[in-house]
Amino acid sequence: MNTVCVVGASLAGLLTARALRDQGYEGRLVVIGEERHRPYDRPPLSKDFLKGVTGEADLALEGDGEDPRIEWRLGVAATGLDAASRRIALSDGTSLAADGIVIATGAAARTLPGTEGLSGVHTLRTLDDARALRAELETARRLVVIGGGFIGAEVAATAHELGLDVTLVEAGPAPLAGVVGLTMAQAIAALHERRGVRLIGGARVAEVTRVAEVTGTEPAGERRPADGSRRADGVRLGDGTYLPADVVVVGIGAVPNTGWLRGSGVELGDGVLCDEGGGTSVPGIVAVGDCAAWWDPAQDRHHRIEHWTGARQRAAVAAATLLSGGTARPAPARPAYFWSDQFDLKIQFIGRAGEADTVTVEEGDPAEGSFLAVYRQADRPVAVLGVNQARLFTRWRRHLESAPVQAG
Repeated sequence: MNTVCVVGASLAGLLTARALRDQGYEGRLVVIGEERHRPYDRPPLSKDFLKGVTGEADLALEGDGEDPRIEWRLGVAATGLDAASRRIALSDGTSLAADGIVIATGAAARTLPGTEGLSGVHTLRTLDDARALRAELETARRLVVIGGGFIGAEVAATAHELGLDVTLVEAGPAPLAGVVGLTMAQAIAALHERRGVRLIGGARVAEVTRVAEVTGTEPAGERRPADGSRRADGVRLGDGTYLPADVVVVGIGAVPNTGWLRGSGVELGDGVLCDEGGGTSVPGIVAVGDCAAWWDPAQDRHHRIEHWTGARQRAAVAAATLLSGGTARPAPARPAYFWSDQFDLKIQFIGRAGEADTVTVEEGDPAEGSFLAVYRQADRPVAVLGVNQARLFTRWRRHLESAPVQAG
């Protein structure tokens, strides 16, 4: 290969570019990024960066030893792909042909229908999102978070620590129930409530309400922003409950950034469909990161891993697949691992809770905010959750990662 193009300049793209060099690729290497920023770390955006204790310079992912030969095309998006010729169309009107392509375009935050163009409503996915939200939280008093996934739970915890009155609205029975299971999700939810976050589970959002246009007869406190746009002032639930808010954060998941690949010949599903090594349906093209749905023989299906460690583990595998022409055989995939910092809680999880028949607290006490729970299918551990149990969790993590892969 003479030219490899990495489409996506975040963690997965940067790590794959590094892996290509580490594995001996010496040709032209171009990294395309839609954002104008150099690669940065996203996990702190909902925590320390939002608090103002971490600066933008602290988010940088590049170190002093980065390859100076990498060509960076930032602030330009890929808009199309001719897979047969491996030519990528770009938003600035130019195009780039490559012998090998790495698709690492990530995912975009889902938006709530009806909130388009509404001031005071935020998603949190990018550095620019975090900048805008941080600025509004500085003067806000009341926050409503819609969605109890990782982003929603972390923003709720951070905002409460900043002194806001926070309500977290979740469609399911409890935040994180889809990941850690209902029993443990309820235990984590109780820890949030003890710290002052109001949780409303099993709730449907009917609408995000907005400040009425100024006519001179509005109740005191209602206003229209000076820029003439409409601004959110609360959330109304399906049962009629009204939650006033100065700021609303929508954390209802993400969708893979694959629209630019439609009609390209690259097979798509919930993301770019890949084999076990990241190879796509088109030779010479691999995918990695949040946009990539790799085949998992243990689950007998394609699925995406939207966690930091997933990108780290898969970058080297995708690079090997590309450079070998698809002949490299990857090692069996390790169980998915994630962590989340919420209040003073270090939450760590590995495995798949949905496979478990039982879950047992084997150390500590959920009511005390420090415990470890093991999920088992029959007698076989399939997942582990640790809350402020880093040392014991690490031992269990090693055990699960070294266990033989069970076919689905």
